[in-house]
Amino acid sequence: MNSPDAGHPSSPVAGTDRRTMVLESAMATFARFGYRKTSMEEVARAAHISRPGLYFLFSSKETLFRAAVTQALDRDITAVEQVLADSGRPLPERLVEAFDQWAGRYIGPLTRDVTTVIEANPDLLGEIVETTPRRFEELITDAIAVESGREGAIPVAQTMISASIGLKHQVASREFYLERLAVAIGLLVR
Repeated sequence: MNSPDAGHPSSPVAGTDRRTMVLESAMATFARFGYRKTSMEEVARAAHISRPGLYFLFSSKETLFRAAVTQALDRDITAVEQVLADSGRPLPERLVEAFDQWAGRYIGPLTRDVTTVIEANPDLLGEIVETTPRRFEELITDAIAVESGREGAIPVAQTMISASIGLKHQVASREFYLERLAVAIGLLVR
């Protein structure tokens, strides 16, 4: 017996999953080769999709890059929101995990260049490269403010973010980043 969907196009959910997978493959490819050296052919190969299929989803490399970065930043901010909302856990623990979701995943051999690609091509991305980091700072500030008040939370959050940025450029592994960040957070939040 045939399924009710036989002969019909795939469901919107399947299309969304495919788009998500293509964007993840694109981000990994951009991180590996850099924006300028990445071709649509390489992204298609990495995503296991035909080049015409890729062009059907994304009209240009610029559009694909913007969508891939937007998806990654949206995913990161959503994860940070969920971590910080778990008020049953100690604040320092939630902060370390929030920074891991935001920056920790971008430490290591393959993903090291993701940030570089984003920073080297700000004109391609528009306002998302400004609005998303601002949202991250707001989330960190709000989480700290619950325990220490708003006035004291702003400089503490900004110092943590600065420490995170510095550590990202100093450490070779995600584990070392998290260890050092936990020390910094422990000094700043009691």
